[in-house]
Amino acid sequence: MFKGSMVALVTPFKGGKIDEKALRELVEFHIKNGTTALVPCGTTGESATLSYEEHDRVIELTIEFAGGRIPVIAGTGSNSTEEAIMLTRHAKKAGAAASLQVSPYYNRPTQKGLYLHFKAIAEAVDIPLILYNIASRTGVNIEPETFAKLAEIKNIIGVKEASGSLEQMSRIRKICPKEFLLISGDDALTLPVMSIGGVGIISVVANIIPRDVADMCNAFERGDLKRCEDLHYKMLGLVKAMFIETNPIPVKTAMGLMKMIEPSLRLPMCEMLPENKEKLVKALKEYGLKVA
Repeated sequence: MFKGSMVALVTPFKGGKIDEKALRELVEFHIKNGTTALVPCGTTGESATLSYEEHDRVIELTIEFAGGRIPVIAGTGSNSTEEAIMLTRHAKKAGAAASLQVSPYYNRPTQKGLYLHFKAIAEAVDIPLILYNIASRTGVNIEPETFAKLAEIKNIIGVKEASGSLEQMSRIRKICPKEFLLISGDDALTLPVMSIGGVGIISVVANIIPRDVADMCNAFERGDLKRCEDLHYKMLGLVKAMFIETNPIPVKTAMGLMKMIEPSLRLPMCEMLPENKEKLVKALKEYGLKVA
């Protein structure tokens, strides 16, 4: 169920509130363009600045708008185990197909603490869990040996790996069960990760070029490596532009320039520096995308 191009969905705002109309349009856009799963309320969805009510609402709306056509993987992680359980229970009740669980940030738990945190969530809520390893944001890396232990828990089914280390990902693939999903968390590494046994990407750049990201994943799955490589190298410059500043600042700015959403961000996320916006516009135009 969880493979290919899965989008780390932005949360559109208008007048300081969730833009429900724009969210519906984004869901339709992704379904029409080959996205295989929607991942709301992650890093790209600005979950850190959503209230509990908004967080629940975005997940509910995404599930409602998807209407069972593609699965929704709800971002419900937290650095508080009890809070993560609360959010995950809501996601299950709302009809999410799975939950994305970021490793606890700021606390810097030990490997034992990480294991006990994810184990507690898995035992409290019977829903498939995909772990999210991104030490650059959380301050702690989930080690491959910890993944191997966690993979023994029946509803912990995979990881979104954003460590940037193919060596670490190879170790995860080697010591975890074959059915444990390795998912790229870095658009620039989708092809390399699939080449070592990954099943796809939870993508930022798919917010603006979902068809190309989906086509690249599909090309790899059918063994068309030439097509896959062509798309990988085509996207590389645009992918780099998506991280000129902290995600999701560039991607939301790009979506505003493309008239997909209002490019509203919540502090401490703020408007791009003019020189960086110029670089972003250049990358969008070079890719062939129309910008205002």
